[in-house]
Amino acid sequence: MSVFIFLTVLQAIVAAGLVVVVLMQRSEGGGLGIGGSPGGLMGARGAADFLTRTTKWLAVAFVGLSIALAAVAVETTGSDEISSTLDRNVQPADPLGSALGGSEESVPAAVPAEPADPLADATE
Repeated sequence: MSVFIFLTVLQAIVAAGLVVVVLMQRSEGGGLGIGGSPGGLMGARGAADFLTRTTKWLAVAFVGLSIALAAVAVETTGSDEISSTLDRNVQPADPLGSALGGSEESVPAAVPAEPADPLADATE
């Protein structure tokens, strides 16, 4: 279980980093737009390349962690046996009997002894 928690925290950190890096990019692909030499690392082009590479590796890490978390979750919670029967021995609770303070015999029956025929009144 500690591996699952560790991977979940790591994925949250990667997801937050991915959101930050994506939001730092300009929509035209210009990067941060920091001044400097155009060919340098911290120039506009260098920043865009850095952010693009960082986005790619964070996305790969996010997908990899998602797969690892799914595998760990299946291993820890999976069961090999599928139960196809229902437990029919459970007795239903009697809310009316307990609310009235009596036993099951003191609760009046809600179902009439003979079902009413709706067409019998119409034909007479």
